[in-house]
Amino acid sequence: MVPLFHSPAFLLRHNPTAPVLSSGYRPMATRSRASMAAVFVALLAVAALRCAPAAAELERVEHPAKNDGSLSLLVVGDWGRKGAYNQSRVADQMGKVGEELDIDFVVSTGDNFYDNGLTGVDDQQFEESFTNIYTAQSLKRPWYLVLGNHDYRGDAVAQLSPVFNKIDSRFICKRSFIVNAEIVDFFFIDTTPFQLKYWTHPEDDHYDWRGVAPRGNYIDNLLKDLDEAMKKSTAKWKIAIGHHTMRSVSDHGETKELLQLLLPVLKDNAIDFYINGHDHCLEHISSRDSPLQYFTSGGAKPGPS
Repeated sequence: MVPLFHSPAFLLRHNPTAPVLSSGYRPMATRSRASMAAVFVALLAVAALRCAPAAAELERVEHPAKNDGSLSLLVVGDWGRKGAYNQSRVADQMGKVGEELDIDFVVSTGDNFYDNGLTGVDDQQFEESFTNIYTAQSLKRPWYLVLGNHDYRGDAVAQLSPVFNKIDSRFICKRSFIVNAEIVDFFFIDTTPFQLKYWTHPEDDHYDWRGVAPRGNYIDNLLKDLDEAMKKSTAKWKIAIGHHTMRSVSDHGETKELLQLLLPVLKDNAIDFYINGHDHCLEHISSRDSPLQYFTSGGAKPGPS
């Protein structure tokens, strides 16, 4: 394995001959928290039901085609620190690059809110770490997000709630889902439950396993759903997104559970890229046994893990 680059910004850009993406952005909602209080409980109940670990077809999000045939996006991870640890500085640079490249959307590889996720749908950190930080006009595009291990340490079900999409319509966070951009399918994968140590040796941390436990059933069903969805995909490019590292030469290193359980599914379905966060750096790693490329983008908030 050879790490190919380490740079201060991560960008994935594709410019095919066929049309691909359009923004699909809707202006941010201006409703107050008070006006939405009556629907919080019902929305959380619906979110919990949707997150049940039974096998089911993965939800698909369609991203409309752009007329000029280009696709530009930013991939960020490990960011939610209320602007501290250089989060605001990175956000400023993201805004400049996003404007230059006219990005279509942003992908988050998880650990969206430190240190212990969100406390609920009324947690002020949502605005303090997201809405009030990523204010550049170029970043007012859809954000597609997966959960990281720090998100699971809080109210994970709340973070998945559609309430946050009502507060800020950019925010689209789910456990595992697909974003179809015509010539490319992005497979967003919930990787935190794979890590056995979070279940058996959580130490002083609490993990919100509602909608996930029992672990074995959840992982088996998720792998089956992913395999079926990837086999059905007719997209030219297939990209998998998860929080945890699969290949990495940084602090966290490789995640053995992903190598044992998830990697065979990715290889069997000719996935082109696996993109993750977790390690607070930027990496591109190629392996000698597969054309699959591994990218780490956990540098949206350089600082402690």
